[in-house]
Amino acid sequence: MNRVKRVIHATAREIGPYSGAGVTAALLDTGFAMHPDIARQLVCFRDFLGNWDRPYDDCGHGTHVAGCLCGSGRCSGGMYAGVAPGCRIVACKVLDEKGEGTVGNMIAGIQYVLQTRSLYHTRILNLSVGVGQIREKDDQERLQFWLCQAWRAGLFVAVAAGNNGPFPNSISPLALSPCVVAVGCHDGRERSGMKKCCDDYSGRGPEGNFLRKPDIVAPGTDIISCNAGFTQTRWGQVKNPYTVKSGTSMAVPAVSGAAALLMQKFPLLNNGQIRDRLLLSAQDMRENWGKQGWGMLCVQRALRI
Repeated sequence: MNRVKRVIHATAREIGPYSGAGVTAALLDTGFAMHPDIARQLVCFRDFLGNWDRPYDDCGHGTHVAGCLCGSGRCSGGMYAGVAPGCRIVACKVLDEKGEGTVGNMIAGIQYVLQTRSLYHTRILNLSVGVGQIREKDDQERLQFWLCQAWRAGLFVAVAAGNNGPFPNSISPLALSPCVVAVGCHDGRERSGMKKCCDDYSGRGPEGNFLRKPDIVAPGTDIISCNAGFTQTRWGQVKNPYTVKSGTSMAVPAVSGAAALLMQKFPLLNNGQIRDRLLLSAQDMRENWGKQGWGMLCVQRALRI
């Protein structure tokens, strides 16, 4: 995460006193492990698969995403802290141990977040999920409807562009909605040309520069964040606290974290105004709009404009 924060200009020096404190983000993902870096940020856990009361993550994806968003970096001396370490989490387990799930569970998760948003002061909905073509058109339309309901209710909704690039129209169908901020991944100039960079497979929007989708990009390759499979000794030492993952899923919490920082600094801004600040302050990578959208997330600039 240190590299990510350098690329998106979200280091401690660049963002000043802002940490996302007072803001809650809902994560619809594979669950939440009580990792030392993120355990204190959890305000609610809801399991839509097995109805377990205690937080768990049998895949590890959700825990990694949570660390990218709001990890404290406690196990690394702050090196692998997330973008908004003061942000709180409502964790909804809607995906199984393989990272797969149903449209019904995702909709139930969105509905739960809407029902409890006043209770937990939830302002962000993070879906680090790249959805392929949903077989039933009605299911896709229902899911898009509820994402729009979340946006209209005032939630900042960030979704993954998916990993099915590099061809045009390979973006996740959910990311095409006007009611979301679609996040692709691009690793920046310092990793340009390296093998397996996420900008090689990040989902692309329509061909030609007539629609900016994804909306924005952030780094997503070889991201070091919280490991759900960590172990703790009886002396309090943490073994294997971090793991490496890649994909547009890892880019989404960088954008959600940036939104949390803006919400802390400008509490009266609505979700549309937050989106505009992020997009208009993005750094143009001089790539096709279907690859970069408005460009690379630039947190420092978003906080200043």
